[in-house]
Amino acid sequence: MPKNSKARIDANRRYAEKSYDRLYPFVPKGRKAEIQAAADRVGETLNEYIVKAIDQRMERENSPSD
Repeated sequence: MPKNSKARIDANRRYAEKSYDRLYPFVPKGRKAEIQAAADRVGETLNEYIVKAIDQRMERENSPSD
């Protein structure tokens, strides 16, 4: 697999800075591996898994109570 050029890496960095906000969640030692394993089981990246979990909780908390 060819290595990305410096220009490609810089372009990716600029795009990410423009398009995404960064979060830095901290979890207790050992939890990252546990969360990564859960993401792997459902075929998602760690980031996808975390973002979906946040979205689902926000949806639950913002939905009208029955």
